[in-house]
Amino acid sequence: MTHVLIVDDSPTEIHVLSSMLQKHGYEVSTASDGEHGIAAATQSKPDLILMDVVMPGMNGFQATRHLSKDPVTSAIPVIIVTTKDQETDRVWGLRQGAKDYVTKPVAENELIAKIKAVLGG
Repeated sequence: MTHVLIVDDSPTEIHVLSSMLQKHGYEVSTASDGEHGIAAATQSKPDLILMDVVMPGMNGFQATRHLSKDPVTSAIPVIIVTTKDQETDRVWGLRQGAKDYVTKPVAENELIAKIKAVLGG
């Protein structure tokens, strides 16, 4: 089963994204901020990470950069899922190592299609 780690500080967003993913057969784990997301990714080595940007402490751009530079987690693809919908944010997110960028509110079919594209399935 494909394991997806959701890193988001909003319990509502975590619930919405988890429900979408579980309905499509994904195993889901969660972290509430960038630091916990990095720790969870290092420990559980998920197949994919959905990363929010605006979070307390380490933001999603910083966490994505850290994950993409760490040899332990650099092979784990990150899709940024955020309310930040400016083109400059998208470009910056991809520059930090993210494989794709989705803006909230997330359309379920778009998210699942992007996950499958990033995972090569």
